Amino acid sequence: MSLRDFLRNLTPDFLLKWNRQRTKKIRNNQLEQMAKAGQSITQQDLEKDFIKAGIKSGDILLVHSSLSRIGHLKDGPKTFVDALLKVVGEQGTILMPTSPNAVYQFDYIKTNKSFDVLNSPSKTGKITEYFRTLSGVKRSWHPTEPVSAWGANVDYFLDEHFNQLTPYNSKSPFYKVSEQGGKLLYIGVTLANAGTNLHTLEDAVDFKFPVYADEIFETEIIDPTGQKHSIKTKVHNPEFSKKRKCDELIPLFEKEGAMKKVKIGQADTLVADAKKFLEVMIKAYNEKGITMYTPEGEKVNGKR
Repeated sequence: MSLRDFLRNLTPDFLLKWNRQRTKKIRNNQLEQMAKAGQSITQQDLEKDFIKAGIKSGDILLVHSSLSRIGHLKDGPKTFVDALLKVVGEQGTILMPTSPNAVYQFDYIKTNKSFDVLNSPSKTGKITEYFRTLSGVKRSWHPTEPVSAWGANVDYFLDEHFNQLTPYNSKSPFYKVSEQGGKLLYIGVTLANAGTNLHTLEDAVDFKFPVYADEIFETEIIDPTGQKHSIKTKVHNPEFSKKRKCDELIPLFEKEGAMKKVKIGQADTLVADAKKFLEVMIKAYNEKGITMYTPEGEKVNGKR
């Protein structure tokens, strides 16, 4: 476990919340100063950065992002999304997780008994909320981990997510991005706070750890036509979720050529080959028991 994760686990929740608010205030002040100094980042600036990072027309991208980390954008989230749409083009596909959940899945599902596909806002950042409301963007019908998408073959990526007991299995957009050789972008975030694709491993193998809570929840989905559907879903066990050490896997992905570090605007960014990302996880798990919970490895089926 990294020193950062160790200290986070020891720190009371109220202090973590206070520190997040303090950090956010400091960053907002920095962004205001950038704007006043005429240092805003334009759409053209971001287009150049995307191309330099290896993003091209026709790409399939699953994008995680932090708006404030990118720098002061001339038109906010619109600047970012317009740049991405321009570079990828209509022959490509852009996907963004648009979860309505800002807390542990277990806590969310116990207090929120309905998910409205059209109207439940995304809690995964301002860019994702802007993106999901754009004309031509569709959203998958999953209560805890919906994904919004634009571009080519959107229905293929989204349609089978409905009524899946777990949100990351082979029917999910997360898995299909890997299946189709797409890319994962972590712009201003890391695996520690945006590691949804790490969970595809848990459904791709006979996973030995009890990552899901025992209880299966029944909840309601309101589809885009207003029709209500009762579905069942599993959610992560919050006590086991606290054991994650996601960022400790980054060196492995880099070593295996599945991930590289670049800059988008001012944001430290990770770009991953989604197919290789999953292949590396499966191989590392089967051979050494490596997971986000055991980044140093552990015996699997009597072998290490």
